[in-house]
Amino acid sequence: MIKCLKSLSTQLKLKVNSSFRPYGQCVACLAGFRGHGLCDGCFGDLPVNVDQCRRCALPLAMPAGDSMVCGDCIRQLPPFQRVIAPWRYEFPVNRLISRYKYSGQRALGKPLIDGLVRQVAEEMEREPGRRPDVLVPSPMHPARQRRRGFNQAEDIAESVSRAIGVPWSVTLVRRRQKVAAQSELDRAQRLANLRQAFSVSGPSPGRVAIIDDVITTGATARTLASVLSQAGARHVEIWALARTPL
Repeated sequence: MIKCLKSLSTQLKLKVNSSFRPYGQCVACLAGFRGHGLCDGCFGDLPVNVDQCRRCALPLAMPAGDSMVCGDCIRQLPPFQRVIAPWRYEFPVNRLISRYKYSGQRALGKPLIDGLVRQVAEEMEREPGRRPDVLVPSPMHPARQRRRGFNQAEDIAESVSRAIGVPWSVTLVRRRQKVAAQSELDRAQRLANLRQAFSVSGPSPGRVAIIDDVITTGATARTLASVLSQAGARHVEIWALARTPL
């Protein structure tokens, strides 16, 4: 179903920024402060994904201009138009995400989700035409979701949806079969592993943002973008918390 949330006012920036000012404890050092989940010192230590491929957000080893594209995207153009991933999947982001996903410590994911919301809101303010029609969390097989207790992609999608006023869907794309954990496979194995793994329940809206926690090889993102494009999506973006370097 499409989980429609009431649209925010036109003052989107003010609404989004207000979510960064609650009083609480830093989730890293436990210091009391008024901010966005991490105190200024700990937040400043996060590895920002600045120099990146402008198509797939792969962190690059050299300064990247606005048109820099990585070799993989040159050799094989991805079926999605853009990836937004504010952080590099390095310490301490990798620890925060791991404990968020596998230990159920959702407070550790909040500052990263807030950072994604901020970047998405800023980019949509600059380019209103990029606003998606729907957010689609990367599906998890029901058996795996029962073991973990929640799907982190759904958790992220709900938070982003609430902040920017775009509906999200948990049924537009479903995982048809259980496959081996992607973390255990290389890129070629991941692509083979994901063939026939997803199905689309009906026609896709024209503009879709796929939500995930980490983009590693991009195999899942490519597969999801392909099935959505085949179902009618004209513009697909991937929004994730972090991107893994080579």
